[in-house]
Amino acid sequence: MKRFLLLALLAQASLAVVSAAPSDAGLRALISQADLDYPAPVKRSEDGLPIGNGRMGSLVWTTPTALKFQINRVDVQAVSAKSDSFPERNSDYMGGCGFVDIDLGDSGNDVFVGESCPQHLSVYDALATLKGRGVTARVLAWPQQDVMAVELDDQRVRPEPLTLGLRMLRSAPQGAAGNYEAMVRDHVVTVRTKNHTAASQLSVYGERIVLTQEFSEGTHFAKSALALAIVGRAAKPRYANETELCLAAPAAPGRVTILIASAATLDAKEDVAAMALHALDAATAENFSGLAAGTAEWWHAFWARGSLALHSADGVADYVAENYHYYLYLMAATSRGKYPTKFNGMLWNTAGDLRTWGAQHWFANLSCDYEALFASNRLELLDPVWDMYSGMFDACALAARQQWGSEGIFIPETVWFDGLAPLPDDIAAEMRDLYLLRKPWAERSAHFMEFAATKNPHSSRWNWWGGGSYVDGKWTPTERGFGPFGPVTHNLGTTAKVAYLYWRRYEYTLDREWLRTRAYPMLRGAAELYHHFPNFRRDDDGLWHMHNTNSNEGVMGVRDSDEDLSAMRGAFAAASRAAEILDLDAPLRAEWREILAHLAPLPTSADADALKPAGTAGPTVFVRGRTPVVNGRGFLPDGNSLPQWFFDLCNLDSPDAATLAAANATFDRAMQRTGISKETPVGVLSKLAIAGTTLGRVDATRYLVPNQMRSLTTERGNTYRAGQPLANRLALREGVQAFDCQRLGRAAEALELALLNSTPPAPAGEPAIRVFPAWPAEWDAAFTLRARGAFVISTAQKNGKVESVEIVSEAGAVCRIRNPWGETEAGIVRESGATERMRGALLEIPTKISERVRLVP
Repeated sequence: MKRFLLLALLAQASLAVVSAAPSDAGLRALISQADLDYPAPVKRSEDGLPIGNGRMGSLVWTTPTALKFQINRVDVQAVSAKSDSFPERNSDYMGGCGFVDIDLGDSGNDVFVGESCPQHLSVYDALATLKGRGVTARVLAWPQQDVMAVELDDQRVRPEPLTLGLRMLRSAPQGAAGNYEAMVRDHVVTVRTKNHTAASQLSVYGERIVLTQEFSEGTHFAKSALALAIVGRAAKPRYANETELCLAAPAAPGRVTILIASAATLDAKEDVAAMALHALDAATAENFSGLAAGTAEWWHAFWARGSLALHSADGVADYVAENYHYYLYLMAATSRGKYPTKFNGMLWNTAGDLRTWGAQHWFANLSCDYEALFASNRLELLDPVWDMYSGMFDACALAARQQWGSEGIFIPETVWFDGLAPLPDDIAAEMRDLYLLRKPWAERSAHFMEFAATKNPHSSRWNWWGGGSYVDGKWTPTERGFGPFGPVTHNLGTTAKVAYLYWRRYEYTLDREWLRTRAYPMLRGAAELYHHFPNFRRDDDGLWHMHNTNSNEGVMGVRDSDEDLSAMRGAFAAASRAAEILDLDAPLRAEWREILAHLAPLPTSADADALKPAGTAGPTVFVRGRTPVVNGRGFLPDGNSLPQWFFDLCNLDSPDAATLAAANATFDRAMQRTGISKETPVGVLSKLAIAGTTLGRVDATRYLVPNQMRSLTTERGNTYRAGQPLANRLALREGVQAFDCQRLGRAAEALELALLNSTPPAPAGEPAIRVFPAWPAEWDAAFTLRARGAFVISTAQKNGKVESVEIVSEAGAVCRIRNPWGETEAGIVRESGATERMRGALLEIPTKISERVRLVP
């Protein structure tokens, strides 16, 4: 049935000459292929059904007599950059609001048990349905307000009382280690970790119950609230114990609605409980049918903005489309708040505060989730990324000056939601001397080390700390042993990568106001960080070289790292182009362009001083830098980073034949050990599929994309690093409770590039659109995706033949598109009815704002 539906959709797209989207029924059938279907209740919470509205969410799982939730939010920021209370790895936390249990009776009669109790998640409607013995539950997350709703339909012969349990995430354990202590008094649990305080309080508001949390340390203050109500049935609150408050309703047959509202703030003056109760009021006025209709309406509009219909005889293409749409569901369910969804948990944690890798954002991991959203035509899901990084602009500008003695901004690879903390002047001065290697590490002061000992080692600034242990009740950290270097201490390239994403948004929208107010400050900041960086200088060969920085996490203290030389090419080019468009900073952009013209070449194996194994032979490939190096592993570009590809330096339109040849040789060398086949392992974070499809490698689409989605990796022996998918297609690659969809995001980006590539020939260059540049001829496809130049492209390929291309121009730019039929004549059909003809490999089609143009052979 699945294949029949997909074939019908492909035929519909072809016959309609890709009329921009399938019908409503066809779109439902297509997106529903991504649904989750469980024949029976799952045995562990990690396999629960994910439900979220972009700001709040939970996995939904069951025990024999209850529905279970842990409500999480993207904006519960328990810890800030200024914290000195969590020097132990993975001990900080964020996101969690509280546990909710919906107990369906205590008679001993199990409800959710056995094969007769299926559970289903409709991705198209964003609705979970869990069937039990005599009870059916429907669960949704309302997009309009921060409310989750549960409708219970109790058809048991003897209905039982209903009890809602609202539980705190943390209590008062006995014999807690280190600086951790807790106090319980009058339904308030206060947990103090050194200078950080987390207070949880249970309260009753008539027939509603509320759990609030308050987090404080120094000037940082954050609050959250979780409120529960039973609609249409009398309810009585009671305290079960110091950490749990219950709401009980008498037994009754038929339907009842349970509402779960949440709120969060960083403003100490806001009444967060009132915010959550207000959301309950709004949802109560709608009833469950109204909430379900509003939720479905929002999601149906979301799906109508773009989708893929893929089919192959072996079913692999169909599988790829299912996972692509599921990835989009997860992102829409978790990325509509004030901050980006976290790679290590998203909104799906089920074990309280436990979240491996803590509260900081790693850009390499964040990029896995977000880079595919440009072409998906869901740019609004990137808003939390812009809001977070722009929100830390001032902190990052201070960090550039304090930590490096540079200008512009410094965005580290790992960073708190609010950036980096200000440093005392004496600490900053010594840090600059140590980190820039102007002062030997052996001469670091006791004062500096005492200050550093209180800092979280996941932070880029302090990542030279390794592990540690408690000694006489005090956490005592240990160093990695490479002086001031750690895996992410000297990573400057992240600043340029973040800024380049801002530029990429401009390319996809041509929004000049965005470029002026949001993108250009970031681009200028990234360019100026490099421009004035003390260890970036013009050497005797007349070229600009970078000294003593990192190449991603694997190589520390290298000269001319591939990360930096790629990043500078992207940052200087995009900043110069943006300044030119906006007519700003003419003298400065001249300086940037002069540096760009005399920048050291990308490091390759042909260099005498390349970082490479002795005796390396074969075609010239990119390498990670030039010697000397403090510590490192590997010589090819990091497969999880591939900076040469990130900044549009290597693609089918690259004008430099040597660069393109090195890119292809590097890809071949990276795949040399395993080859490319049905058995090729692809790491969770790997960008090799992206590199392959960018270069037009059809086998990268045919094998690497599906293999990454199914997480066919070499890390199978390690439960977490293997990232083996759970029943809900999430993975735990990063560790316990670190739910992620990183592999799906990476594979989604590679898939989009195989279908539609609009990368420019060089950073900030003029893009040319290619349809199906890396697509297997035996895979049929129809898609709607966004291209740079502010174009939305819809087309189909059946039996290896492209029948037409529809172009919707949002900004009225000239559409530069590679002729899908080679150099034969193409017809241009406009909405007005006007027609024209063009010939050649590259077609340049003038358009008007909002014009729809059809390209036919």
